[in-house]
Amino acid sequence: MSSPPGPPGPPAGPYPGGPGPYPGAPTGAPGPYGPPPSGPFGLTPSPTPRVRWGLWAFLVVEVVFLASSAAVAFALGVDSAAEVLLALVIPTMLAALTCVLWTSWRGDGPGADLGLRFRWEDVGVGLLVGVAGLFVTVPAALGYLYLVGPELDTSVGLALEGITASWPVALAVMVGVVVIAPICEEIVYRGLLWNAVAKWIANPWIVFVATTAVFAIAHLELLRAPLLFVVALPLGVARILTGRITASIVAHAVNNFLPGLALALMLVGALPTV
Repeated sequence: MSSPPGPPGPPAGPYPGGPGPYPGAPTGAPGPYGPPPSGPFGLTPSPTPRVRWGLWAFLVVEVVFLASSAAVAFALGVDSAAEVLLALVIPTMLAALTCVLWTSWRGDGPGADLGLRFRWEDVGVGLLVGVAGLFVTVPAALGYLYLVGPELDTSVGLALEGITASWPVALAVMVGVVVIAPICEEIVYRGLLWNAVAKWIANPWIVFVATTAVFAIAHLELLRAPLLFVVALPLGVARILTGRITASIVAHAVNNFLPGLALALMLVGALPTV
């Protein structure tokens, strides 16, 4: 006489029920039964990939950025707000596009190699970290301005000094500062550079500090570099919490919103030039 059947085994299939990989798991990694491992605050950060390219890819991107910046400035000049906007967004977009094309050609694509994946939780994390970061970065900016004096200004602010523009152009400048620059810069620094450094350094906090320092120096505004380092800290925190750059893009946009609004109001004469 046969014994009665035992309890049913775990259901087959992907997360959450069976042995398939859970969302965000490395390709081919078996997922456990039950929920995937979570990071701080219950988040599920994507793993940092071991990319098939290195720091030389970042150097190529920087060459593209510097060369295109010089070419655009030579071809257009920076005598109007529209020309300043083009000088800002064209090199930045070309640098980000180079990252995307490079990872598509020599890697596993921008989603895997740059952390360029979208999740709604990243928007919430980016907003939360970005707003919380303002309580650090705004006092730091005011204190640094007090120590350094009126010489502390952004290259974009200096280029736009004394220039007036219509509302459409002013709003386009704001979009460039608040939307385009954060997307492109995060692709380059918290995406390509971050994973290139992580290929050699396992500790994510060392990667965080190293990429934040490069980000501050790469703006070529040495007087503002210490402040830029502080301003970029929330962006790296958002990247660490999620493992993706969507959160750091949102935090970057939050950080740039007030300066972008101030530039737009300055261009239409609603704020005095400093």
